[in-house]
Amino acid sequence: VKLLLVGAEFLGLIDDAGLDADIEVVVTGDATERRGYADWLAPHAPEDPRAAWMPDDTCYQLYTSGTTGLPKGVELTHANLQAAMSSLGSMFDVDRTSVSLVAMPLFHGAGSLWGVAGLNAGATNVLLREPVPRHILSAIESQAVTHALLVPAVMQMLLAEPACDGTNLSTLRQVIYGASPISERVLASFMKRVTPHVSQVYGLTETSGPATVLRACDHDPDGDRAYLLRSAGRPMPGTRIRIVAVDTGLDVPEGDIGEIWVHGPQNLKSYWRDPAATTAVYPEGRSVDGLGWFRTGDAGYMKDGYLFVHDRVKDMIVSGAENVYPAEVENALMAHPDVADAAVIGVPDERWGETVKAVVVTKAGTDPSPADLIAWCRERLAGYKCPTSVDRVSALPRNPSGKILKTELRKPYWQGRDRMVN
Repeated sequence: VKLLLVGAEFLGLIDDAGLDADIEVVVTGDATERRGYADWLAPHAPEDPRAAWMPDDTCYQLYTSGTTGLPKGVELTHANLQAAMSSLGSMFDVDRTSVSLVAMPLFHGAGSLWGVAGLNAGATNVLLREPVPRHILSAIESQAVTHALLVPAVMQMLLAEPACDGTNLSTLRQVIYGASPISERVLASFMKRVTPHVSQVYGLTETSGPATVLRACDHDPDGDRAYLLRSAGRPMPGTRIRIVAVDTGLDVPEGDIGEIWVHGPQNLKSYWRDPAATTAVYPEGRSVDGLGWFRTGDAGYMKDGYLFVHDRVKDMIVSGAENVYPAEVENALMAHPDVADAAVIGVPDERWGETVKAVVVTKAGTDPSPADLIAWCRERLAGYKCPTSVDRVSALPRNPSGKILKTELRKPYWQGRDRMVN
């Protein structure tokens, strides 16, 4: 690293980091004793330096969310980004007339990759420092925003914002959502109160953003195809999807659950300084042009050409030799009128190895008992999938991109054990 741009409020971290003396630190924001951005920029000519580059050169390095382990640096190339950004723009009709809201954190793909897609299409980007609901609503109305990408947690916060129903949101042509699961109840409410023009994307940092898309025309909460609201859609142009058995590495029949594998030009070049991890996610290797099947670590199944994401493979609960995918149980809990948020984890059980525990946030003014919530699930799920216990909390731990930190939820129940399986 030769140059580091840093916000003035983070200089304390930089001072503690013990950086090499030859790394130049340039500060954005309020003036400090260090060199400011404007002063650094001034002597440089406003010309493209025409630096030499190749399509397979790394040009972007984002970090995985770290919800199941330590974050890894994902190296994306010029070719990866061009494939992904061109598909994004054309799929959602982002062009020079568009006004795109970039509200998610820029260290996450839902923020930075969406922002790059807008720039690539020649759109106007409206950049928010943080996804504060009232600021999002204000920006949409005042800037006549046409496109936005939001994560489900932020969509839920928007619905809880008192100003939501009084804000003019008529300029919205498309709201794209993704990066974590969404309940059908939240999605249906968002379509009624904010905009019916919504599309879902499924992908990872490693796939340079979306691998599949559920188009707006597939969102029909009250129609015959309402079941598609649980789908992540069809593969993006140039992308292929396989569902593979975790234990055998063989493709499973349609409708059966397995690990989601992705093939396409947007798949990562490598994990930074981690060749073993790179090899592990390309179990069948890669061709001379760098293409190969990338294993996502997500579980899902295919039906009629649509992908249904079931859960993270590592989040799967094995109870009495039966596989329980938390997202299915969470969806049932979120349909309860008194539940505002929910997470499901596996906890140790002497009889079954692991058993299902629900951790819920209830809506203000409600007081459902654990027995009520368990009975609710029993009406909707097979018995072995239902929670055997329920804990109530004021808020679920999430990372800045809105994903629930299940590793944090599990810790108290697995203390003193060598590993988090039983």
